[in-house]
Amino acid sequence: MSDNPDKRTEWRAILHIQARVAVLFVPVVASLLLIAALAGNDRKSVPDVDRTVTGSVR
Repeated sequence: MSDNPDKRTEWRAILHIQARVAVLFVPVVASLLLIAALAGNDRKSVPDVDRTVTGSVR
């Protein structure tokens, strides 16, 4: 690679834009992970059912 100052500023600008876009996605990903963690732990209790009794015998 050449040490052209114009190329350096161009790459720096590209990396700056990528960093700003990445910062925008951090809260979105964090909130989705939080929602997934809360939804995964919110299990409804299964009613006590006698598994030995079939549908035909009550």
